[in-house]
Amino acid sequence: MIKQLKRIAIKVGSNVLTCHDGTLDVERMSDLVAQIAALRVRGIDVVLISSGAVASGRNEIKPVKKLDAVSSRQLYSAVGQAKLINRYFELFHEHGLVCGQVLTSTENFSSRTHYLNQKNCMETMLENGVIPIVNENDTVSVTELMFTDNDELSGLVATMMNMDALIILSHVDGIYDGHPASPESSVVREIPEKADVSGFIRSEKSAFGRGGMLTKYRIARKVADEGIPVIIANGTKKNILPELAAGGEVVCTRFLPAEKPASGIKKWIAHSEGFARGAVYIDRGAEEALYGTKATSILFVGVTRLSGSFRKDDIVRIMNEEGRQLGVGRAGYDCAKALALIGKRYARPMIHYDYLCLDGDTGNGKPADRTAEQIK
Repeated sequence: MIKQLKRIAIKVGSNVLTCHDGTLDVERMSDLVAQIAALRVRGIDVVLISSGAVASGRNEIKPVKKLDAVSSRQLYSAVGQAKLINRYFELFHEHGLVCGQVLTSTENFSSRTHYLNQKNCMETMLENGVIPIVNENDTVSVTELMFTDNDELSGLVATMMNMDALIILSHVDGIYDGHPASPESSVVREIPEKADVSGFIRSEKSAFGRGGMLTKYRIARKVADEGIPVIIANGTKKNILPELAAGGEVVCTRFLPAEKPASGIKKWIAHSEGFARGAVYIDRGAEEALYGTKATSILFVGVTRLSGSFRKDDIVRIMNEEGRQLGVGRAGYDCAKALALIGKRYARPMIHYDYLCLDGDTGNGKPADRTAEQIK
């Protein structure tokens, strides 16, 4: 599955990069940089999605007063991001490599123009031998505009850059079929296309990150369903990255990719649900047509109402008469023009099929139909 790697995304979590007291583990960071340098020697391009800014800043400054969660995150990341990227720059320089910083936010993925500009930036960096180091711009993020965590960001980057694989490094070997601490539990080594093993996963979050294994699973499932192999592995193990890249027998969880990858535009739409600017409600007939055997667009004759304030090309949710979400799509009109066309025939589609993604279908198949117990 990963023998022909040319370009990969590697996400390194907070629990890999931090010590028990929450400060940055410089020795671990140096080891990971050396592993990435070994991949570059093999001709593999790498985009690194790295946590650690908050951990870097936490032990550099003491707030003069108690701060709320957002303010403390902004303060620590503002100080820590500078420290983190400087450390990466020095470590990669020791291997004759150059890295560059890419700070991003949800706004850069919600707009197709910003999305493509960001993609072009990283393409240019890779073409010139620069390793992009991506992190959320926590200094300007507020709660409602944050990514779930860097797992979500890594999935967005992997699909945007059409990676050959996404490797998510955690502090455990992968997804277990029970509690990781139990001697009776073992790692689920391979998860087939469309399989659902979420029933195995406990909901605890990591000690220093915002996410947990359940978030990693959901992101990995989504990215794999879009045609990109995903591996969840233990980033604290020596030489883990070169061994994975060589196709070695590493204990980890591998998500097999869909046989029919989604198009680039559908990958963007599938990952843009959280950035929706409004909603399009459709009647029963339009809903039935969507799930028929023929490709169907959202036509105004089946639209009953709209909500939100969206512009042309923004992402909108598709809702049925009962208010249940059916999927997401790219609006063919702004909300004012769309309102005037509700119920009309012969107008261009509100959402064209090429820019529509139903829930449970990222453009390449049916929803998951194998449960955790079936995989076990």
